Amino acid sequence: MKQRKNKEVSSQDLSQLVVKGMIEKKGQDVAILDLRQVKNAIADYFVICSGTSDTQIDAIADSVEFEVHKAIAEDPWHKEGKENREWILIDYVDVVAHVFKKDRRQYYDIEELWGDAERTLIEETAA
Repeated sequence: MKQRKNKEVSSQDLSQLVVKGMIEKKGQDVAILDLRQVKNAIADYFVICSGTSDTQIDAIADSVEFEVHKAIAEDPWHKEGKENREWILIDYVDVVAHVFKKDRRQYYDIEELWGDAERTLIEETAA
């Protein structure tokens, strides 16, 4: 069974660090899906955002990793999608970040797939 190294940081706090990394690079339509009450959920939280270009998607993913590592010295357990840059997944075990190209997000529609989850939309702030 996979486990995070830094168990002192709650999954909720980790999800906020992921959001910070996404907002830092202007991730769009940032949403947190709270899966803790969803039967058979594979994580506590999904944090999802969209980007408009390959370059931005790559930058958002790098920013997420940077913010999490800077704050709690934790590296992802698993990541994939960096090569094609249409859907980059960064798995921190309890929290999974999904960085989508806008059309791919609509196509896969994981918010609908996990429709039982409590969904929180993050207001975009002017930086």
